Amino acid sequence: MPAQQLEIDDTTVFDNLDDRQVEFDAEVDGEEYQFAVQYSVLEALTGDQPDGDAESRFRQHVDTIREAALSALSNGPDRPLIVVSENDLDR
Repeated sequence: MPAQQLEIDDTTVFDNLDDRQVEFDAEVDGEEYQFAVQYSVLEALTGDQPDGDAESRFRQHVDTIREAALSALSNGPDRPLIVVSENDLDR
């Protein structure tokens, strides 16, 4: 069976400053999901806190974030918003 592919809709990438996360929509196996990548994930990947550049950091590390998002999705796809945390980087 082929590995799952997560296709990010680039038009939906949004820096949610209030919640300190980058949100996006993506499709996995024909199903649509909403994701949020916590700023702590971006900090873990870059070594610095996002400072107005969270979207660009997201795009720089999109392949790693894609894998982490699949990991987060495996924890429960029935949630309205799949939150990607640092724990998902280690799986």
